[in-house]
Amino acid sequence: MNSKYPLEERTTKFSEDIIVFVKKVKPSIIITPLLSQIIRSGTSIGANYMEANNASSKKDFQNKIFICKKEAQETKYWLHLIGKTEPIHEKDAQSLTEEVSQLIMIFQKIITTLKNDK
Repeated sequence: MNSKYPLEERTTKFSEDIIVFVKKVKPSIIITPLLSQIIRSGTSIGANYMEANNASSKKDFQNKIFICKKEAQETKYWLHLIGKTEPIHEKDAQSLTEEVSQLIMIFQKIITTLKNDK
């Protein structure tokens, strides 16, 4: 993927990494709902960022970026829970947590910049 928006590539890769991670975790009555949640939130970060880049207005763009940040924060929460309840996958969860934490900071910087541009 060669995009004029490198963050599109980064969020897409993160989605792919979440899918690979989920495939590694053995389903159980406890873990299956968590895996379902993390698939939704983790892959929606990139989808919402793609939508942001095609926003109809600055306000629409800002709203989509805010959703990206919210989904990233939710994903961080699910990663924490899965890492703690599935110690065998804690290292992978931590690696993904580091990436999603950086994405959260990037989205926050975009939001702050947009607010300061008013």
